[in-house]
Amino acid sequence: MSRSTTSVASGHSEQTTQVDVDHPGDVMEMEQKRELHDASDGEHLAPEAEPKPKPANPKKHPHAFNDDLYKPKTLKFWLIMISNFLALFLVALDRTIISTAIPRITDEFKSLGDIGWYGSAYMLTTSASQLLFGRIYKFYNMKWTFLISVVVFEIGSAICGAAPNSPAFIIGRAIAGAASAGIFTGCMMVMIPMIPLHKRLMFQGMFGMIFGIASVMGPLIGGGFTGGVSWRWCFYINLPIGAVTLIFMFFFWNPPKQTHEPAPVIDHIKRLDPLGTLFFLPAVVSLLLALQWGGSTYSWNNGRIIALFVIAGVLGGAFAAVQILMPKTATIPPRVITQRSVFCAAFFTFFIAGAMLILVYFVPIWFQTVKAVDPLKSGIYTLPLVLSLVASSMMSGIATQKIGYYVPSMLLAPSIMSVGAGLMSTWKLSTDSSHWIAYQFLAGFGLGLGMQAGGLAVQTVLPLEDVSTGIAIMFFCQQLGGAVFTTVGETILSNLLVSKLSGVQGLDPSTIVDSGATDLIDVVPAEDMGIVLSAYNYACTKIFLCGMGLALAALVAAFFMEWRSIKKGKQGPPGGPGALEAPPVKEENTTNEPKGEEEAKEGSAATKA
Repeated sequence: MSRSTTSVASGHSEQTTQVDVDHPGDVMEMEQKRELHDASDGEHLAPEAEPKPKPANPKKHPHAFNDDLYKPKTLKFWLIMISNFLALFLVALDRTIISTAIPRITDEFKSLGDIGWYGSAYMLTTSASQLLFGRIYKFYNMKWTFLISVVVFEIGSAICGAAPNSPAFIIGRAIAGAASAGIFTGCMMVMIPMIPLHKRLMFQGMFGMIFGIASVMGPLIGGGFTGGVSWRWCFYINLPIGAVTLIFMFFFWNPPKQTHEPAPVIDHIKRLDPLGTLFFLPAVVSLLLALQWGGSTYSWNNGRIIALFVIAGVLGGAFAAVQILMPKTATIPPRVITQRSVFCAAFFTFFIAGAMLILVYFVPIWFQTVKAVDPLKSGIYTLPLVLSLVASSMMSGIATQKIGYYVPSMLLAPSIMSVGAGLMSTWKLSTDSSHWIAYQFLAGFGLGLGMQAGGLAVQTVLPLEDVSTGIAIMFFCQQLGGAVFTTVGETILSNLLVSKLSGVQGLDPSTIVDSGATDLIDVVPAEDMGIVLSAYNYACTKIFLCGMGLALAALVAAFFMEWRSIKKGKQGPPGGPGALEAPPVKEENTTNEPKGEEEAKEGSAATKA
């Protein structure tokens, strides 16, 4: 028994027909059944429900999957994919590569007071620009937006590499950070029209794998360049790789063109939500500055820090009000963020990213202090985390493609990661390699399973015109989660070190905190080294417990996800969470999706066969 539903949306000439089958097979079988059913529609439709003839060349949404672009057996297809992943690798690497180069940079520029800005300038502009690029990709040409983002990123990298002084270096970091937001969203938008949703899992697994490798290996690569050549090559390396991306994407990537009615300049400005952006940018900057300075440059109860938090809260509230009151031009339309899966996926991504950055930053610190190894060797010792992340990212994509649901990965990922992080909290001074290898492997394996689940969820549940916004929200939550919980980890470390060492005669806890992990031998007497290392071990293991808590928080968010299938026409399993609420997912047609107040109301006619 089948049912055919024909709907004609106002303002559109394209006809769409949907078939629900009680026992759907694979996607090709579904398409064949749909074609057979469409051929017989004329025999069953009543005269008043007879559909209008299809136009000869119906226009697809520019973000919809295009059969002409999916050619995985061609060299052109893989050149585009490789170029896309190279761009992703560069921007992910740039987040962490600077960590091991900062000491040399401050020595050369004599700029110890600017240390905080070297990392935060990149993070601030990335986070502040992320949602804006979601709007830009929605309304303007994908190819040129992506290419311009890469060019600007290259300019920022060149400024950093050639910087004659600290202010120039900070400006370069800020420019590269703003452009990286466009590249993050663009890398995902490249894949959407080129790869059908049910085939996209393997590529999303590769996406997560490359992002994870670059993030974890950044300090190792930075240490290699800084020690072997010059810290400037941490940024010069971006130039030839970025040039390869630009050349291949310019000549080979031809996404569907986006056409819009001619509009005055004021309408173009309104599309980018200027009022919301006016509140959002300073809100994010204030929040991240408060997190960056709190507990290091200023105490947490300092008036400046309190004022920054208040400003962030007030402006954030104003931004939310603008989004609610002006939904037609909203950066985060209420219809998008209130969609259950999008809302839950945002929190899932926020907590998973926080747990990831805690491990990426503080596992090397544990090795450098407790095990007394240099930065390069500490990077090598984190390979179990990297390799397991790579393996599980690919396995997650393959498994999700087979079963058709991404929620199992979202449930399994934080479960395994929390076990790994919890076991890491048992590390001691005497912990041998078998334990720290195995526990890192568990944590990395769990992390890899869930890294890309949020992005896949928004691609599945949102109409195509909102996908770029959903992806930008996920990347913003990823950036914000990493920034917030890295600061939380630093606060835990400094507070626990001071607490543990304040009663030891002859030791100044603040000097030890400020000296850094690799300089302990210069500031701590030999007879007190055991006490200091025990304090470092205690503080780091409590940070790993924080990572476990974040993984469990992500698990709670995953429990509330809808069960949506990536295969056409299938919804949640009977009795599964969200099964009753989840309508069939239509990948290429968005005319039947709820559009919000700005869209025309739909008309429909239905006849049962």
